[in-house]
Amino acid sequence: MDNAPPSPGRRMWRYNRPFKIGGKHAFVAIDSCLNGMFSRLMIDGAQGAQDFTPVAGPDAIRNHRLVTTLADGRVLEVEAGYISWLNTGIAVRVDGALVHESHPGRTIALPARAAKLVAQQTAAGKPAYDVGKLRDNRYAIGVDIALGLVFFIVAKLTDLRTAALVGAAAGLALVVAQRFVKVDIIGGMALFGVFMLLVSAGFAIAFSDEEIIKQRSTIVGLIGATAFLLDGALGGKILGRGISRYIAYTDLDERRLAIAMGLAGLAMAMTNWLVVKLTSTDVWLFYTTFVDIFLSIGLILFGVQWARRKGREA
Repeated sequence: MDNAPPSPGRRMWRYNRPFKIGGKHAFVAIDSCLNGMFSRLMIDGAQGAQDFTPVAGPDAIRNHRLVTTLADGRVLEVEAGYISWLNTGIAVRVDGALVHESHPGRTIALPARAAKLVAQQTAAGKPAYDVGKLRDNRYAIGVDIALGLVFFIVAKLTDLRTAALVGAAAGLALVVAQRFVKVDIIGGMALFGVFMLLVSAGFAIAFSDEEIIKQRSTIVGLIGATAFLLDGALGGKILGRGISRYIAYTDLDERRLAIAMGLAGLAMAMTNWLVVKLTSTDVWLFYTTFVDIFLSIGLILFGVQWARRKGREA
């Protein structure tokens, strides 16, 4: 099959699946792109066949079939596709007989949940999952991660008060820098994020006791949660809409999303309070930098699914 469009979208990842056939070296290059999946069959450097499936629509869930005729007249057919959310595999047949599997025993098919997501996209008439949103915000997401690492490193080398002040200074510097760069480095939550950094720094300046400084995450978290809940009560048009830029789904209900983020903030604030009360400063620092992110991701994913249900109904 030769179904690939002339202009592939931006490639996110390439999978190379090599094999040998009739003494010749062959491989299938599978490209995961923003607009779909592309595959090419190469035999001794020459292209034998290619295929393409879009990111959405009824054709998105089928496996690729790369068919060519070998020099001796036999028909070579390669089946290619996903075997999990993040990995692909191939099955090679000659005249219908299986001669090679990249992942023996694995079924080449999209996971059931992925196939269900594609079906939802088809029914809605538009993609429910748009990785382009993440691409557009990749610099802002990277900056958020970098700020967290800066806080951790400065806190380990100095103290929590200095780390809070450095974080606030970095946030203000990013706002200034945004005026001189074309790419979005502070995202849809810029002003709110800088405000929270300034509150955190003010809290560090007002209190010098480390035990109190550690509770700033609880207090700031409660302030942030309150802001999200209020925004949700008013329709989610500010914070709900801003946070949706960091989520690839396109069927989000912004009001529900803001409420979900507020409830997640409340849960994280109370968890931080417990960690401060029950553990040491080193344990808290490790928790607040590396552990609470996974807890917050779990709460956010649950909230996103709740917001998506309302969006799909709408």
